[in-house]
Amino acid sequence: MYDIATRKRVLALVAQGRSLHSVSKQTGVSRSAIREWQVRVEPVSRARAECLRCGPEPRLPVDAAAYAYLLGLYLGDGCISRQPRGGFVLRIACADAWPGLIDACREAVLRVGLGNSVCLVRKQGCVMVSSYSRHWPCLFPQHGPGKKHERPIVLAEWQQRVVDAHPWEFLRGLFHSDGCRITNWATRLVGGARKRYEYPRYFFTNTSPDIIRLCTDTLDAVGVAWKRGRQGRRAQNVSVARRVSVVLMDARVGAKY
Repeated sequence: MYDIATRKRVLALVAQGRSLHSVSKQTGVSRSAIREWQVRVEPVSRARAECLRCGPEPRLPVDAAAYAYLLGLYLGDGCISRQPRGGFVLRIACADAWPGLIDACREAVLRVGLGNSVCLVRKQGCVMVSSYSRHWPCLFPQHGPGKKHERPIVLAEWQQRVVDAHPWEFLRGLFHSDGCRITNWATRLVGGARKRYEYPRYFFTNTSPDIIRLCTDTLDAVGVAWKRGRQGRRAQNVSVARRVSVVLMDARVGAKY
């Protein structure tokens, strides 16, 4: 058995981007133990965890704005998995290309209020921001068997109240997970000469019609004009291209970084 200080030191070395082999060689801790620690929380942290929803008096998350952002990330690129020894792990996939997103996701998990630590588990091309708690399904009742787009996704009444109070944070989470800000270009004749001009736009893509509806309903609520983009075989696209709406999105959502 290793003490908590050893576990924290080992996980800190892994969080620096070092391989499990090198960390194991330096610390003497087996790679299998390190892998297990990456998806588990130390007993001290677990004991401190307190459920906000399943107690005798259900409460909203401590930081409702952070929860709205995390809810958007979860609906886009998140999942909750039951652990063999009980409890659940929340995982949010964040691409390596956006280190700022990884930091923002980790901060949101910490601020939501369960009191548990967060691990960064490196995968090929991405980082899984992971946190253990017995109560993640209480905070994300959308959790269930199967893929999100194969089952209904509906916000609970208390979740809708959080989104209504923090719509921009919810949109930030959605667009930072399954969205993007790109620059389109086109050409037109000006004075007989063909000139190129560029304009930014936002896209949100998801295979769940319910999640698409949550996105468009919230865009309507904040006054952002949108339209359906080109549809793939399964995925649906939402486009925000009007200049005034893009300015609003730039000020309140912003591109991933």
